[in-house]
Amino acid sequence: MKPSQSIEEKSVLPIHLDERDLAILRILQQNARATVKEIADQINLSTTPVHERIKRLESQGVIKQYATLLQPAKVQKGLMVICYVSLKQHNKSAGAKFIKSILEMPEVIECYNISGEFDFMLKVVAEHMDDYYHFHVNKLSEAENIGHLQSVFVMGVIKETHVLV
Repeated sequence: MKPSQSIEEKSVLPIHLDERDLAILRILQQNARATVKEIADQINLSTTPVHERIKRLESQGVIKQYATLLQPAKVQKGLMVICYVSLKQHNKSAGAKFIKSILEMPEVIECYNISGEFDFMLKVVAEHMDDYYHFHVNKLSEAENIGHLQSVFVMGVIKETHVLV
């Protein structure tokens, strides 16, 4: 690691993962509730080194968090919309204000800064079309510095995964 690198840069550098680390990560991606003993049994290692490896993976930021994935329709969020947003102004301050407003909108469950015709891609969930219309008109369109907004309605999900390794 270069001494001139910032803390942020250090945190995104790849970490060396051996086959046992990768096996642990595969198991946890499929079932974050797997116990250390269950993982140890599956990878033929005792519990103490498995526990230490998991703690190391957490402290190094390889494991960001543990989550429970919900079925959107079962929690009244059956409408998914991809929103493409371009800003009027592209200076640092204007972008930061837009990002701050997006972070305060619970309907937006993912936000990506993208290249191309649009500046951001948002994944938005709503109960139904009227709910999304209210969000679009009263929240998203009211955000400062919106230049152009395009909504694409998800008709069906073909593949959705969080598995990386």
